[in-house]
Amino acid sequence: MLTGLGLTIAFAEMAFDGPSAGPKAAEGKTIVVLAADLKNGGILGVTNGVEEAAEKIGWTVRVLDGGGSVQGRTAAFGQAIALQPDGIVINGFDAVEQQAALDQVAAAKIPMVSWHSGPKIGCDAPGGIFANVSTDAMTVSEEAAKWAVGDAGGKPGVVIFTDSTYQIAIDKADRIKETIEEMGGTVLEYVDTPIADTSNRMGPLTTNLLQKYGDQWTHALAINDIYFDFMGPALAAAGIKGDGSPKAVAAGDGSESAFQRIATGQYQSITVAEPLNLQGWQLVDELNRAVQGEACSGYVTAPAVVNMEGAKAMGDSPIFDPDNGYRAAYGKIWGK
Repeated sequence: MLTGLGLTIAFAEMAFDGPSAGPKAAEGKTIVVLAADLKNGGILGVTNGVEEAAEKIGWTVRVLDGGGSVQGRTAAFGQAIALQPDGIVINGFDAVEQQAALDQVAAAKIPMVSWHSGPKIGCDAPGGIFANVSTDAMTVSEEAAKWAVGDAGGKPGVVIFTDSTYQIAIDKADRIKETIEEMGGTVLEYVDTPIADTSNRMGPLTTNLLQKYGDQWTHALAINDIYFDFMGPALAAAGIKGDGSPKAVAAGDGSESAFQRIATGQYQSITVAEPLNLQGWQLVDELNRAVQGEACSGYVTAPAVVNMEGAKAMGDSPIFDPDNGYRAAYGKIWGK
């Protein structure tokens, strides 16, 4: 059982709410996934979903890892263009960062789809992208903020972690801040620190923030679970128990490590999770539409607020993977 946008829901009871019609599978296609950083659990989850869906539809996938840097993503894009694939998946970075490469891909008439490539969700995203797959990022941010306010009895003291490299990260953090303040909470600090360097930065940052704010700091809110991969040791060193304050609240994406922390009560309370594997299947479906000149589906997946009860229910291999029949639904569309 997971808490989804204020409701307790069992995903086994939910029907797939995505597309029910579309083109049959295009045969023999090769696609490239440009992953921003495969160390990021959200990006890895989506990549796994693309690979699983590609096997079902009968396509070949090549995954290129940008390694968490602009230079790495630029190099990966160059490799992708040289491979002349039938389609490209931009996975987890702002499309505008690679505008020159996007222009080359568009000129070569290679269809592009994306996951979290910018603030516009759905069809005809900027940069010539056919479809940008995501949950509603603003809803995710609001749900994370509302949980923190409720957990603190209406008066949280919040530190927000974001990364200004990505416009969507700025937008999410801004919405968290707005929601906290509108509901009567206090934003103690708005911290801009790179996702790619969280392993080095989060320990010292956490120690400094504890020294600065002490008990005023009740909740840490971040635009991604990965910030909390490296916060726990600093909290433990300060004598703070795993279920103590500041409580970690992630506005995306729902990584395996986050679910493990939540299930065991160790330095993360909730995550607002996306159905990453399902989104990987959607990316393949959108590319199948694009390569055949069909319209994109316009489907937007729903997130879920996952607490300890929900994380425990996931078992030993935690993943937010709705049991709603999406694999069969996409297989039927593709004629597979």
